[in-house]
Amino acid sequence: MPRFPALQSWAPPLACALLAVVLFEWQPPRHVSAILVIAAYLGICLLVWHRHRRNTPAKAQPGTDTLLVAYASQGGHARELAERSVSQLRDAGLEVESRALNRIDATTLATQRRMLFIVSTYGEGEAPDNAAHFERRLSNMNSGLPTLEYALLALGDRQYTRFCGFGRRLDARLRQLGAQPLFDSLEVDRSDAGALRHWQHQLGHLSGRSDFVDWQPAPYRPWRLDSRQLLNPGSAGAAIFQLTLYPTDSTPPWRAGDIAEIGPRHADASVAQRLRHAGFDPAQPVEGGQTLAAVLASKRLPPASDGLNDLDIEALLALPQLPHREYSIASIPEEGRIQLLVRETRHADGQLGLGSGWLCRHAVPGDPIDLRIRSNPGFHGPEPQRPMILIGNGTGLAGLRAHLRERAATPGSRNWLLFGERNAAHDQLLHDELHGWLQSGHLQRLDLAFSRDQAEKIYVQHVLRDAADELRQWIDEGAAVYVCGSLEGMGREVQQILAGVLGAGRLQALRDEGRYRRDLY
Repeated sequence: MPRFPALQSWAPPLACALLAVVLFEWQPPRHVSAILVIAAYLGICLLVWHRHRRNTPAKAQPGTDTLLVAYASQGGHARELAERSVSQLRDAGLEVESRALNRIDATTLATQRRMLFIVSTYGEGEAPDNAAHFERRLSNMNSGLPTLEYALLALGDRQYTRFCGFGRRLDARLRQLGAQPLFDSLEVDRSDAGALRHWQHQLGHLSGRSDFVDWQPAPYRPWRLDSRQLLNPGSAGAAIFQLTLYPTDSTPPWRAGDIAEIGPRHADASVAQRLRHAGFDPAQPVEGGQTLAAVLASKRLPPASDGLNDLDIEALLALPQLPHREYSIASIPEEGRIQLLVRETRHADGQLGLGSGWLCRHAVPGDPIDLRIRSNPGFHGPEPQRPMILIGNGTGLAGLRAHLRERAATPGSRNWLLFGERNAAHDQLLHDELHGWLQSGHLQRLDLAFSRDQAEKIYVQHVLRDAADELRQWIDEGAAVYVCGSLEGMGREVQQILAGVLGAGRLQALRDEGRYRRDLY
């Protein structure tokens, strides 16, 4: 910041006036005057250029701020999904741009920090026309892409032999060049609504905003909240609750690894208060005999306290539904119930998160919970005779527990669980069940890491590293590795440990064989 801005702005005319006075008083020879005038002119030009350059904002370098969404589309569907992804991310405040794959060159790849790829497969595994040139360019690249993080949505049709062939080749080549996946690639079979909702949910994680509108909403079914149990009383971390829900009609099918999508609701009291503040009667009957407050509890309300003042009844009822929240299912269909492990979350201002606030605080036993099940085949378990290594932290235990319960139906399976939390005194989630499985032999090995119980923090990834010899032995015997929990920290570091212990090539081979699967958030 200049100390005397006014003087700077007047510098050019003052310099000219001073030069005129000097020349008038001194009256040098004509050629000397000409040299002095030219020098003064050049100096003024240099001053003006320097000031303009200083005041002009520097252009952002490619890849520093903009998230690039690249698409490969033959019939237009991938391009449409790219545009929807851009819209959702922009609504969350991110700087986003979309391009067809053929418009992306090697320089862009080398400078971009984060990219999203939404690609379809044409015919029997071919790249769409607007991506074929890019695939040849990528296959000929000699330099790596170690600074690139990416996510990939592959569109395909399982009727074809090479389902998502182009998307799979693209994913493999990016990994080969050293690019790091933000999360495992998602494959969509003929516009499967569940897979697309999962992609939206991952975009919400990337942007830090979960208040999006489902592109392809699916109907919820009512489940009854039966019980809610605090699993970590006295914990230094956020409260974790085990919720048990029963269907109000027949029990739908699912598998270990599948996801419960919950339709959250605002607290009834807060909705009623906002309606009264805007001059509405919360008890006014509307759709299907429900009250206005009951209907609006599942709607996206304007954020401002007076945001309802300019709306009439029709506009209130036309507000979009709240976006769903995803939770790993911790139980199996044979139990006739769904169990969830939900950590209570709070925003920076202290407000409860929408989904966890509804499930952990506002809903009471007996309340109906809107729920639908999303199949998650990428995290379904292996055959019972294959050994299984399960790794997770926090509420990621839910997805791992479902696998252990599913495998308990087949006696003799070999299972090894590695799990991490904060303190042994307060955070031994499902202690009795896990240790019961250890004693019965259903768990051949149980490793627990409590990060805050010693001066140097020990996480589950450190326990995995220290068990390197046994890890290699289990892998040699055909074991599959399943990881569930947080992407940041645990998920990334477990991947690094596995690559270091097994080698990057062998880890990729495990992925290709379906023996390395992750469900991270």
